[in-house]
Amino acid sequence: MSEDLKREAAARAIEDVRPGMRLGLGTGSTARHFVDLLGSKVAQGLDVICVPTSEVTARQAESLGIPLSDLDRLGRLDLTVDGADELDADLNLIKGGGGALLREKIVAAASDTMIVIADSTKVVEALGRFPLPIEVNRFGLGATRHAVDAIISAHGAEGGLKLRGEDKGEVFLTDGGHLILDAFFGRISQPEALSRDLLDIPGVVQHGLFLNMCSKAYVAAPDGVKTLLKGK
Repeated sequence: MSEDLKREAAARAIEDVRPGMRLGLGTGSTARHFVDLLGSKVAQGLDVICVPTSEVTARQAESLGIPLSDLDRLGRLDLTVDGADELDADLNLIKGGGGALLREKIVAAASDTMIVIADSTKVVEALGRFPLPIEVNRFGLGATRHAVDAIISAHGAEGGLKLRGEDKGEVFLTDGGHLILDAFFGRISQPEALSRDLLDIPGVVQHGLFLNMCSKAYVAAPDGVKTLLKGK
C-alpha cells in the first residue's frame, strides 16, 4: 500500500486534533505519518501535549519538537491515534506487530477516544489472519509458553506458537523488557473468550486483541480514505 495513502489517512486524523488536547501517539509505519504531520502543526503553533507508546515514537516526537509527558502526570488523555495490524467491521483490532502492544493498550485505555489509521489491506472479515502477539514475562517462559499453547489450541489456532525472533537467533525484547509469543490462528472465532483465557495465565503480561477500544478508523484505499465508525 502506498505511503502516500497512509499519509492521507493520517492527515484525516489530524483534523480531529484540537488545541489543548492531550494526545496518545501510536507506533508503526502509518502512525509515523501522523506524528510527522502533528510535528508540522506544532511548529505552526498548535498547543498539545502527548504521550508516546514506544521509545521509537518518543524519539521521533522529540526530534519534531512535540511536547511530551506521561500518564502519571496527565492521567486521562483526550485522544489516541494509532495504527493496527488488523481491524474488523466492529473496529476490534489486532495490534502488536511492532512490539509495542502493552504501552499502546495502556495509552488507549486511558484515552476518551481512540482513532485508528490504516490501509485497506488491514481490514478483515474476522480477526486472526495476522499472528496474535502475546507479551509474556521472561521468568518462567517455558511454563507460560506451554500454558499459552494449550489455550490457543483449545481456541482452534491453525499454525501454532512462535517466540518472536528465535528463528533469527536474536529474541525480540519489548520496551518493557518482555518477550512476545506470536500465535497463528487463521481465524479467531471468540475473541472475548480468548482474551479472558490468555489473561488468566500468570506469565502473560498482555495480548494484542484490542476489543471495544476503537471508535473510528480512517482507512486508506486506492480510491481514497474511508471513514469507519463503531456500530455503523
